[in-house]
Amino acid sequence: MSNPEETIDIQTPENVAFGYRVAGIGSRFLATLVDTLIITLLQVVTVVSLVLILNALDASILGNASAWVIALFGLLLFVFYWGYYIFFEMLWNGQSPGKRWTGLRVIRSDGTPITLSESLIRNLVRIIDFLPATYGIGVVTMFIDKQSRRLGDLAANTLVVHDRAPITIQELSVKRALHLRPWASANAFVDGFPIERLTNDDLNLIEDFIQRRAQLTHRDQLAIQILNTLHTRLGLPLPTMSRFDAEDMLVAILQATQKKQEE
Repeated sequence: MSNPEETIDIQTPENVAFGYRVAGIGSRFLATLVDTLIITLLQVVTVVSLVLILNALDASILGNASAWVIALFGLLLFVFYWGYYIFFEMLWNGQSPGKRWTGLRVIRSDGTPITLSESLIRNLVRIIDFLPATYGIGVVTMFIDKQSRRLGDLAANTLVVHDRAPITIQELSVKRALHLRPWASANAFVDGFPIERLTNDDLNLIEDFIQRRAQLTHRDQLAIQILNTLHTRLGLPLPTMSRFDAEDMLVAILQATQKKQEE
């Protein structure tokens, strides 16, 4: 039986291991309940709109067109149920409104954000997870799987994990969370560094490291490894700095990036 609060370590391509807390059945049920209520509301609005349209049409004009109108709205109900999850998972990087409200997120098994193909697979298999009713097969599968995955997750190779709160500028301020040494300057660390060329994956890696560094072993060596990887990918010469400076620079890079995004 799966542990609803199991923590797994996922190795990044840069050989940095980060821990994620797997979402259990309880938290996933709450997220699904919120999403189901929203979907039901959308379907009710659609049905009411159908009735109003049919009542507004003249009987002589309606004729055989009523069957097409009913078929169209039936298709819309189907799209609402499956397209709802796909739309929001792409819009909010693995979160539906229910998952966003409960602090959950869908990720790939390697820790990277899901793509459209994974979202399509996991949500199209949802019809099987739902059988025989109210996610019967899905709940059984989550109980059996040690990472609380339903069939859709197994098919798409995805996980649902507890989302981490984003790091804010205030949390990265020099006085409170930068932890730069008294003589260190955040601007000096990022001076000449092309932060505009960093990808979302780069920023996610840096943010993950900063958030989890207190629990990481060999954190200083990992900071150097991450920094060297960024310089290599950007075609920059490898920096010659101490392991402490490397961690300070990663924090300064994230701070400068967030400030630039807010401007």
